[in-house]
Amino acid sequence: MSSAIPTRTEVPDSDKWDLKLLFADVSKWQEDFAWLQRIYPNLEQWKGRVGESAARLAEVLEFEKALELKMERVHHYVSLQLAEDATNNEYLARIGQVQNLFTKIGEAAAFVVPEILGINDERLAEFLADPVLKEWRIKLHKIRRMKPHVLSFPEERLLALGSVALSGYDDTFSQLTDVDMKFGVLIDDTGYEKPLTQSSFSSFLVKRNPELRRRAFHQFYAEFQDHQYTLAASLAYSVKADVFRARARHYSSALEAALFPDDVSVSVYDGLIQSVRANLEPLFRYFDLRRRALGLRELHLYDTYVPLVPEIETQFTFDQAAETVLSALAPLGKDYVDLLAEGLGSRRWCDRYENKGKRSGAFSSSSYGSPPYILMNYKEDVFSDIYTLAHETGHSMHSWFSQNSQLFQDYEYPIFLAEVASTFNEELLTHHLLQTTRDPKMRAYIVNRQIDELRGTLFRQTMFTEFEKIVHVIEENGDALTLDVFKSEYHKLLESYFSENFVLDPELDLECLRIPHFYHAFYVYKYATGISAAVALSQRVLSGESGNVEAYLNFLRSGGSKFPLETLKAAGVDMATSAPIESTLRLFEQRIADLEELLL
Repeated sequence: MSSAIPTRTEVPDSDKWDLKLLFADVSKWQEDFAWLQRIYPNLEQWKGRVGESAARLAEVLEFEKALELKMERVHHYVSLQLAEDATNNEYLARIGQVQNLFTKIGEAAAFVVPEILGINDERLAEFLADPVLKEWRIKLHKIRRMKPHVLSFPEERLLALGSVALSGYDDTFSQLTDVDMKFGVLIDDTGYEKPLTQSSFSSFLVKRNPELRRRAFHQFYAEFQDHQYTLAASLAYSVKADVFRARARHYSSALEAALFPDDVSVSVYDGLIQSVRANLEPLFRYFDLRRRALGLRELHLYDTYVPLVPEIETQFTFDQAAETVLSALAPLGKDYVDLLAEGLGSRRWCDRYENKGKRSGAFSSSSYGSPPYILMNYKEDVFSDIYTLAHETGHSMHSWFSQNSQLFQDYEYPIFLAEVASTFNEELLTHHLLQTTRDPKMRAYIVNRQIDELRGTLFRQTMFTEFEKIVHVIEENGDALTLDVFKSEYHKLLESYFSENFVLDPELDLECLRIPHFYHAFYVYKYATGISAAVALSQRVLSGESGNVEAYLNFLRSGGSKFPLETLKAAGVDMATSAPIESTLRLFEQRIADLEELLL
């Protein structure tokens, strides 16, 4: 590829995804869009009649399914087009059309779930015994278990009317941190001025110049200090809103309200914290190794992101990267590898390289019955892009197995499981690279990368998990959430999760005010449980024991047909116990020993 960023039309078709597998051309997309416009008003005929009989309930569910199949595919097509070129006015217009239509369909279908919940238990049991609803039993069970937490129509209407006002704290946080706050510029290690922003902050922290890292950290947090009271008020109202919604819906706590949809018990959440808390010594050992390897007298947070091994110089074409990933995934069997090889090759699932207007980063995206497309911005000299490809292929193969094994209404896997298959693929890639690489520098780079991944995803996210629980309990107990309370509680956690030889700069107490996930509470624990499940599953597959590969493939096939913990347990990983987390903690400790041997 040329160093100049090409326009979309300059990219060869062989390097683009093939959206003709979704719609042959735009006219076919327009036909489906017009069909949706024409058909959705027919929902009105079932209003007030959903609970008449099992047959009537099946009718409305099947009609909704027909709508949703088209909706998913129609949206998938335009969202991928927009991702490939956000400057294209036709694509922008289409996504706007879709959003407007979907709002109308959502309003028209709003009666269905409340009417299902309005069917009494005895009558619904009779309905579910009818063969006409055989394919809907899983979906209906998931809808019905929410019944204790669904309010009367007038109460639900009030909550709906107040939903935007109740989430105003999120807009305040976003506008303040993304727009109003200005972080200035820094002279980088090349002598040029570079803007310091929310996005570039992490780039400065991986620079090898310790003075540049220090200046970036203090300059960045100086701006947060100037807005700390506003940010604390926003975070406090975020917590208050969580508690209000939980109490309004008759949950015992905001934490229970967040865990209930996935059927996860509070003991799983608490067990994660307890297991990590009991195994912090290896983390402290790593911090000391990092300090020594970097030649520092003392270690600060801004010294914990720079790679211990400088970025290695590599050159892998996309095809070579794909071959590396496919070789790493060989333990999953020929069928898995051959299908993925076709997807990355002749079937053109992947949009490979950067072009002008293309969305940054990477993602996997699918709709029922369509290819699980992958967007990449692959660079041949960026070694981590091989990991990105492995990660996204994990998502895509999860989607492919799920949609080819489950009915539409049961195929979508929950967020709790979403990162398991992707991280699993990264684990197999790390294993493969360490098995096939003899160069000490490359081995150190790979090991260090895995250590930092585990540190950031397991230890750091667990600290965040603990903070979220603490501040919600404070609010639920009727105590005030002030700036001093946030900083004090966060500082206690910093003292626990960082070693005695670690310097905790005073500004670090403000970190709790800048984490976007804290405004969408009780999500971060899924990162920690997800990587633990992925490590445990990868170890089972790599053990070579009979049945473990098939159990993993069945995990991929299960989609959303079961709740997350049940799905993982069937694959051999019981997240209701501490075993998967402790297994991941042991891997972390082993990798530190490996890195010490390579570096010291």
